[in-house]
Amino acid sequence: MKITSIISIVLHGARLLLFLLVLWLTLGWNVRKARKAFEKELIRLGMAKKDAKRLSACYSKLKNDIINSLKYSAFRTR
Repeated sequence: MKITSIISIVLHGARLLLFLLVLWLTLGWNVRKARKAFEKELIRLGMAKKDAKRLSACYSKLKNDIINSLKYSAFRTR
């Protein structure tokens, strides 16, 4: 009985970690695509490439803020 419970816990934990990894990779990929599309549009409208990159960096900063807040809420001690 205890062995099956331990195996079940390990399998569910592995499944959860895999899901979180896929979610993290998907978020990173979508942010990258959005950032590049935003840069291209700004450059197309006449903005300098350096300034477009600086503005699009907000997408990455926002993603990092979201990830950090999730980490903080998940590992916070009460």
